Amino acid sequence: MTVSPGPTQLFIDGEWRDGSSSATIAVTDPATGEHVADVAAGSPDDAHAACEAADQAQRHWATTAPRERAETLRSCWSILMEHQDELARLIVREEGKPLSDATGEIAYAAEFFRWNSEEAVRIRGSLGEAPSGSNRILVRHPPVGVVVIVTPWNFPAAMITRKLAPALAAGNAAVIKPPRDTPLTALRIAELLSEAGVPDGVVNVVPTDDSSAWFDAAVDHPATRMVSFTGSTEIGRSLLKRSADRVLKTVMELGGNAPFVVFDDADIDAAVSGAITAKMRHSAQTCTAANRFFVEAGVVDEFTSKFATAMRAIKVGNGFDEDTECGPLVQAAKLDEVEQWVGEAVTAGAEIVVGGNRREGPGNFYEPTVLGNVSADDPITREEIFAPVAPVITFTDVDEMIDQANDTEMGLIGYVFTRDLAVGLDVSERIQAGMIGLNRGAVSDPAAPFGGMKQSGLGREGSTDGIYEFCETQYIALDY
Repeated sequence: MTVSPGPTQLFIDGEWRDGSSSATIAVTDPATGEHVADVAAGSPDDAHAACEAADQAQRHWATTAPRERAETLRSCWSILMEHQDELARLIVREEGKPLSDATGEIAYAAEFFRWNSEEAVRIRGSLGEAPSGSNRILVRHPPVGVVVIVTPWNFPAAMITRKLAPALAAGNAAVIKPPRDTPLTALRIAELLSEAGVPDGVVNVVPTDDSSAWFDAAVDHPATRMVSFTGSTEIGRSLLKRSADRVLKTVMELGGNAPFVVFDDADIDAAVSGAITAKMRHSAQTCTAANRFFVEAGVVDEFTSKFATAMRAIKVGNGFDEDTECGPLVQAAKLDEVEQWVGEAVTAGAEIVVGGNRREGPGNFYEPTVLGNVSADDPITREEIFAPVAPVITFTDVDEMIDQANDTEMGLIGYVFTRDLAVGLDVSERIQAGMIGLNRGAVSDPAAPFGGMKQSGLGREGSTDGIYEFCETQYIALDY
């Protein structure tokens, strides 16, 4: 499949630039191993230059009328949708997910611009009277300033727009470090946003092959006031520590270890359908993927059998093939890691119900896998698997199951399937996670507050909450 890689230079202050060094990043198709493009690798000097450009641009952008910012964001939504097919194919080429998933991602990514175009004109303020009667209390929400955005490879478009759209709506400018595995989508989106009318310098994209030095340069720039990151908890902790050196505002959407709970009274066919969605969406490489399947003893055999049948039927292959439902893992090294986890689980007594092997030939493919008879304390239940492997754990005691579901530092999302709404709501409220899918296998929506508890993150993205993450709160005491 021939797909144009699009721009491969750095995008700073509305211009395409070579990096200050000659270093490049090789982008590879994970389905074929083929070389796709070489992208300029930005240095710390390039990150500094992008922050300088963002600083100058943000001062004017912040004074732009909310309605004007809103109309610009609306144009961004429109232009991304006009290029939906092109962008989806670019995602498949560099990230590997099925084309249907990539097409859906672009619609999801674009919607953040439409949603936040409506939020831009609704940033609230307040005016009240001090209890003493001595003065008025005026509260407003100005933009933070320059926002450094660091995004992961699994959603090359949506993880940018979920942060960028509210940042721009609030009047900020941004410097984006896309992932080294999938930088092409970010660069093409920057080009399209410029065509949509985003002023030069408001959006800057600087890929790099030295993330640590790049981040140091960006957070040390005096104009930088915020860091928004999506990625692993391990890296998130490191970035939080580094951001603390300058007391920067942060929003962190970090790792997950989602429990998927099926009760005896659940509609098993609906639960299996929800499990396929929760586990296998975007080739099982999402932070919201179901990671541990807790199934009540009375239905564990039926659920496991039907789940295995559904997993066996999933077509694994190149994302460009029309019937592909699961693409490759993005990195070849991940295959060894998954094989090790599955092997350790089997040694500990787990049963491979279906799958359990990497696929021969080119590409980083692993079979959709269901493991039965898994213990709740098996090492595989402690990992964010990020692969099409589903361990099934039997439970009989609800309180014990909830303790096991909560026995993790992660708390991003959970899933519950039951016909008893009272039970479903009770268990949902007791699971320590920022989001719950109750009789649903998907929850993401630009209108909903996305984020986690515990070490799964800080802050919320989306909903009416999301834009305020990119605002300050200023209080003015005044007399008339």
